[in-house]
Formats: sequence, C-alpha cells, structure tokens
Amino acid sequence: MMELTRKGEYAIRGIIYLAQQPPGRVSLISEIAAAAEVPQTFLAKIFQSFAKLGLVSSSRGTGGGFVLARPASTITLREVVEAVEGPILPNRCLLGSACDRGGPCRVHAVWKQVQTEVVSILDAVTIDTLARSPDCKG
Repeated sequence: MMELTRKGEYAIRGIIYLAQQPPGRVSLISEIAAAAEVPQTFLAKIFQSFAKLGLVSSSRGTGGGFVLARPASTITLREVVEAVEGPILPNRCLLGSACDRGGPCRVHAVWKQVQTEVVSILDAVTIDTLARSPDCKG
C-alpha cells in the first residue's frame, strides 16, 4: 500500500513550522526540530534537500538558519513530498519503462489514474493552507 514515510511526515511538519513564522524570520534547525517534534539531525538533512530545490533558503553563522525561499502560498504539498520521497508512483511501471511482462498490463491505466488523482490532490494543497489550519495531534 502507498504510505508516506517518516521522512515525508517530518518534512511536512518542518516546512509547516517555517510557514507559520513571520515573513523573513530565520529559524534555527534546533528550534524547528523541537517545535515539529522531529529529530534534529534527520530534519537537517531534509532541509538541506529543501535548500537545493529552492523550497527554503539557508544561512550559516551567527543569525543563521532557515527561511522559506518563496511564499508558502506557492509551495504545494506535492513539492514537499516529492522533495523527500521522489515522484508519486503507485506502481513502478509508471516510471516510463514497460512492465516486467514486456508491455503495459491491463491495470496500467488504473495505476496512471491513481497517480493523476493523488498528484492533483497534493497540488491543490499549499503549505500556507496547512499552516493556517488547526493542528491535530493524536
């Protein structure tokens, strides 16, 4: 079954925390990790990936940390998930290579529809929307 990994969950929590900060406010990775209840070293690696993809900006030294690289209203949940999980693929045959059986199977179109629907849903949700919604713990 398709399932978001712990890495994906941590990535979402961390970027939502940044989106809840005043624009331009730099946050230390230790602060983000504590607020998001995520191991700091794990989150640091995730945020390095975010920086390479232009989701966050990082600065070193005194006053250094992380800030969103662009408005949270322009960052989709899909971008965050794919930044750490890779492409949304309910079946490997959607990578573009043929199925192991030598060509697309009868269920290929169904997998493609599942992918299209999931991508559409994740594209419709912005980090800003999530940052402004009530938190649900539990």
